[in-house]
Amino acid sequence: MTIDDTIVAISTPPGRGGIGVVRISGRDASRIAGAILRGATLGPWRASFAELTDFDGHTVDQVVVTFFQAPRSYTAEDLVEISCHGSPVVLRHAVERALRAGARLAEPGEFTLRAFLRGRIDLPQAEAVRDLIEATTLYQARVAAQQAGGSVSRRIAPLKEQLLELIALLEAGIDFAEDDISVAPAAEILRRIEPVRAGIQRLAESFQYGAMVREGLTLALVGRPNVGKSSLFNRILEQDRAIVTDIPGTTRDLVSETAAIAGIPVKLYDTAGIRESAELVENLGIERSYQAMADSDLTLVVIDVSQPLDEQDRALIARAERQGRHLVVGNKSDLAHGPLPDSALAVSALTGEGIAHLRERILEAIAAEGALEQETGFITSLRHEQLLRESAGYLEKAAAAVEAAIPHEMLLLDLYAALRPIDAITGATTADDILNRIFSKFCIGK
Repeated sequence: MTIDDTIVAISTPPGRGGIGVVRISGRDASRIAGAILRGATLGPWRASFAELTDFDGHTVDQVVVTFFQAPRSYTAEDLVEISCHGSPVVLRHAVERALRAGARLAEPGEFTLRAFLRGRIDLPQAEAVRDLIEATTLYQARVAAQQAGGSVSRRIAPLKEQLLELIALLEAGIDFAEDDISVAPAAEILRRIEPVRAGIQRLAESFQYGAMVREGLTLALVGRPNVGKSSLFNRILEQDRAIVTDIPGTTRDLVSETAAIAGIPVKLYDTAGIRESAELVENLGIERSYQAMADSDLTLVVIDVSQPLDEQDRALIARAERQGRHLVVGNKSDLAHGPLPDSALAVSALTGEGIAHLRERILEAIAAEGALEQETGFITSLRHEQLLRESAGYLEKAAAAVEAAIPHEMLLLDLYAALRPIDAITGATTADDILNRIFSKFCIGK
């Protein structure tokens, strides 16, 4: 792959629609667009009317063509967008004509790759573009848009800057010792390392919430037959998805659907009622219920608070406690007599009472304390989390090296090792970056 040639691709999803967009990017973009369109006026950042023609000069479609001149375009190079009617035949023909005129078919993600390589966006922003495209809720889209705007990069940038300043300080002391540049004592070096390490560690820990925002979570509703699991399932979804009857054991298999809770996609599983049964089909459903409990991020143990708690309820609650995150939900609170069991959330699938509070508790049970208040500044990429933890680990080693009075030449190895994972997120730091800091901070050679 080379970024010096001109590329073309259809930028809208496959299928038919009112509009389809063909994008051409590269130094020959305007020439190629002029060759395949009749009557186009390709002024910078202007839209004009034109005709897409076939190879014999006949009009195939009337289009709107927009020219974005470098560097003020998505790819930071000349870019043309042709808005055709959304017929697959027309869109393919536009691409074929561009290929004949000298363009190359773009590789997957190549427009965004060029934007990164030409400095238009950094790596976190490029990854956020993908997340924005794949968003299934408005909250996911808002978070991805903030990251595409550089929210993660802005959070990392000051930490990286502090680390570079420390590296420059130590390098100057080693390389220019004859100029009597004072190197900070151990206490000062530790004072500089700790806020960088702590900041990187906090950002890595934000992935717990960020992963939930990006990937969503799974939730299983379990309980005895006729405690109202399917009614509660429908109430959380706000639609009639599961069959609800007065007959015990109506649900024989897993029923799944995805709902948005506070903008986070939650895949709900309505499971078969758990009880002793001699029927083969029902027993298979019960086994799947237990498996759903084990596989889910959170289990809702649904009990019927209009009746006394029985041994099956207690056994399910104990099983959920052993497996991890769970909530006990006391359904049919409108029919309850007496106090609820300890820690049970009172809800009524019939009236909707307590459902809003249940939604809040579902997120609180999954998210770290204070995470729900975060509007931005958290990471959603597993790659970023792993790199940040690697960097924090090397900074811990660097702090230990300072306390052990290890020579600064060896200490720098740990600091550079801590810098490399950050560079893998934000972009590489060159030797010139370090030297520029050295010479800008110290009066060397005077």
